[in-house]
Amino acid sequence: MADEMALETRIAARAKVSVDDVQTVFESQGIPLGVPPARPRPLRIHRLRVAGERTGALEPGEFDTTFRFGEGLTALVASNLRGKSSVLELVTWCLRGTPREKSGAIHWLREVDLDATVAGQAMAFRLNLESEEITSAIALSGPDQQTLQTRRSPDPTHGVLPLFRAASSESYAQQVQALMMQWLDLHPLVSAKEGAAAVSHGWPAYYGALYMPGARSPSLLGDVAMSGLPGRLLQVFLDLPAAAVLTKVKTHAALMSTARQRRQTTAKAAQAERSEQRRQTEDDLAAALARLEQLTQGAGGSDQESLADLAAATVQFATVVADSQQAWDELMRMHREARAQRQRDEKLLNDVRESAIARRLFHGLEPTTCPRCDQSFAAERRQLELQEHSCAVCARSVQGDNEAPEDVLAEAEDRVKASSQAERLSREALGQAERELDRLSRDLRTAQDRLRRADAAARVPEYAQVREEVLRLEGALSVLPELPPSSDDPAEELAIKVLRAGAKTLEDDHAKEADRLFADLNTEISDLGRKFGFAGLESVRIDRAAHLRVMSDGGHERSFSDQVPGERLRLRIAVIVALLRVGAAHQVSTHPGLLLIDSPKAEEIQDVDIHLLLEELNAVAEANQLQVLVTTADFDLAHDVLPSDSIIEAAEGKPLW
Repeated sequence: MADEMALETRIAARAKVSVDDVQTVFESQGIPLGVPPARPRPLRIHRLRVAGERTGALEPGEFDTTFRFGEGLTALVASNLRGKSSVLELVTWCLRGTPREKSGAIHWLREVDLDATVAGQAMAFRLNLESEEITSAIALSGPDQQTLQTRRSPDPTHGVLPLFRAASSESYAQQVQALMMQWLDLHPLVSAKEGAAAVSHGWPAYYGALYMPGARSPSLLGDVAMSGLPGRLLQVFLDLPAAAVLTKVKTHAALMSTARQRRQTTAKAAQAERSEQRRQTEDDLAAALARLEQLTQGAGGSDQESLADLAAATVQFATVVADSQQAWDELMRMHREARAQRQRDEKLLNDVRESAIARRLFHGLEPTTCPRCDQSFAAERRQLELQEHSCAVCARSVQGDNEAPEDVLAEAEDRVKASSQAERLSREALGQAERELDRLSRDLRTAQDRLRRADAAARVPEYAQVREEVLRLEGALSVLPELPPSSDDPAEELAIKVLRAGAKTLEDDHAKEADRLFADLNTEISDLGRKFGFAGLESVRIDRAAHLRVMSDGGHERSFSDQVPGERLRLRIAVIVALLRVGAAHQVSTHPGLLLIDSPKAEEIQDVDIHLLLEELNAVAEANQLQVLVTTADFDLAHDVLPSDSIIEAAEGKPLW
């Protein structure tokens, strides 16, 4: 609590507000005032079981295969296209919520079980599959791995309890991602680009730092290079003070500031436009009054009084007619909408009579634009919905309906009846308004005729015209008041001031802690890079944005993205191991310590280099509490580097599972 109060006090002093103001702003934005040091977040996998029925020419039939993983480096060895990468994807599906990409072999699977330890808690993930989709799944917690490994359902008598259940792939993904964020003490990474809506990145973004991306990816850490995510991952894994909180504070401040600026710009433009409208109207009114004064002075006294009365009456009639015309216009609009609705309902009735797909989609939503980007759906997609049975929104195939078509037809017919009734009522109201408008128009014409006959003088028509213009301009001025200056919302002003001060204060805390950690991190990355076979590496310099500058070959400096694929792989692994080492030395919670690497030899690494990389990675993994799964099709390589109990292999040409 003392640390939180110290942060509040520093932010209040910087913003020149009270501590209560700081607390109120942070609470209103849903942002915690500082976060205690993260809990340790180790993640280990122990057992993967896959069961199903293989089809095709290669060893068809039932299978039930179990893989066990120990600490350190484990190699998955098999010929190409024999299930090595699938193991990594199945582990990813269980832990991440979705596989990074589905292999063709997944359709063979009926059951997938994964046993893991998440931040010290024994957990089991049990997936039941059909046609490459989850039909049911459950996550279990238990007292230990031995108790969990034989169970696929809760067993309260032995302490095996459910953490969540899911009935679909989407539900499983959502729930496992929330579970991992909670147990690994992680917070969403929020970002906003150029004042756009905030985007929140969760567990899948963090998981990108566990499953190495392809060597040609430009991202040093994780598999998403945009929105500054590599830098945010680095800050979280180094446990820099409230890294996720800083991101939220900066994002909220940017969004609020942009919204205020846009509002102010819009208000200023509206003020300028209104002022110009009033100036022009006032000039026109002054000219009309001057002309009216001239006409009044030139007319006879008693005649002029009668003329003025008739002119006023005519203007009054004109106002009533204008109001009636406006009412008729509104009723005409409503009638058109009712007629269009009736036409749509009749078309829908015809569709559900002729198409099972239309009946299936009858109760669905009818969006006209994409709910994400607001772009309108092309007419072709609506046509394809009926012709090729593909949803106009997601383009997936839609099967026929299961409910009785009579119910759908009856409801569609009821809609037609209701919209037809609404159209009839609107037509009747429109007719009545039209008759009233005709009556008032006749009255106006009568008044105008009387006005024209009131005085034979040539000035009468002009007088009436000018008088009408004066009244019109006076009315226009009355509905064009000066717009008040754009006033700032005091609460918004306070929030922006406090959030900006909070961002600067947290940035200062980050910079202080970064100075302490990054020198050690640079040294560790350089040492590890050389051990992993980057022979010409002299030194590296990494910053809080995860930008890595590499000095090699006699002081030549290049960025990480300028390195060849093999060197990128070495540097990525070096960064993960360095995070673990620096974290251990400074007693901060860092990377979960699980690393998945698919076919490192394919990343333009020579045979001698890959031997050196795996030998050093094996030694580093054992020394730094790092669990690594690596795949390879090189049987000799695995046996040259690792003991047999660290190798999971299939006979050459045979499937791994």
